[in-house]
Amino acid sequence: MNITEFIILGFGNFGQWQSLLFFVFLLVYIVAMAGNILIVTLVTVDQHLHTPMYFFLGNLSCLETCYISNIVPKTMAGLLTDKNTISFSSCFVQFFFFSYLMATECYLLSAMSYDRYLAICKPLHYTTSMTTRICIQLAASSWISSLIAGFILLSVMLQLTFCGPNEIDHYFCDTYPIMKLSCSDTSFVELISFILAFAFTLPPFLLTLTSYIYIISTIMKIPSVVGRKKAFSTCSSHLIVVSLFYGAIMIVYMLPKGKILSDVNKNFSLLYTILTPVANPFIYTLRNNEVKDAIKRVARKLISPKVH
Repeated sequence: MNITEFIILGFGNFGQWQSLLFFVFLLVYIVAMAGNILIVTLVTVDQHLHTPMYFFLGNLSCLETCYISNIVPKTMAGLLTDKNTISFSSCFVQFFFFSYLMATECYLLSAMSYDRYLAICKPLHYTTSMTTRICIQLAASSWISSLIAGFILLSVMLQLTFCGPNEIDHYFCDTYPIMKLSCSDTSFVELISFILAFAFTLPPFLLTLTSYIYIISTIMKIPSVVGRKKAFSTCSSHLIVVSLFYGAIMIVYMLPKGKILSDVNKNFSLLYTILTPVANPFIYTLRNNEVKDAIKRVARKLISPKVH
């Protein structure tokens, strides 16, 4: 008999601390949503932020609101109940959006690194190389290609049969925790999953890494300390986000999939599913004077009456 629902174990081992954990997740969720929506709003309404760098940042913040909303609300609901269940269809919907948004983020981050490479290493050609049309094409290709990959992975995952245990040892529906519960052969699904993961993480990672090798090399050749500091400040925020995101992914998906390491993987998954979305607004605003100035300009427009 095929199962119709899964039980998400989540953080059940926290026992009496689950209520406190609920409020921590709630606070993180509110902060992440408010911060990322603020950035999307600023990039949309402030003319000074209508540049390629902030166009990609707006896309990233939009993605992060979807990313964290796909996982955290259900996780919070599970912390308030003794048995956190999710229907078969809801689990695969969550899995699809998780896979799709993660792949999209990889390519958006690489597009942002390429933008910084052109701005720092090829400043004379920047305006002709990074036009509005090219920005839209890069962003659109990130969203659309990842959507196709997400549907391919979902379609092969749905070919699996589930007739045995239904407890997912994770706090959301991820690829390997779901495959572990299947009572059919998963070798083909594992192959497709590996190919798609390879295609949507390694190329953008290598592009990002190469971009920053050239960026750092160019910055180190700037004679003045002030010049080097100013150049590095334009890409340091993005470098922090990239390091957090890829560092966590490598730890989670490259470690052996043993029972002993399941809790380690679960905890490190928090870095890219929850910490990155909540940290992005702070990293980009606290280290960026242009965003701070945009906040002040928008605030003045809202507070001050319009002059007729």
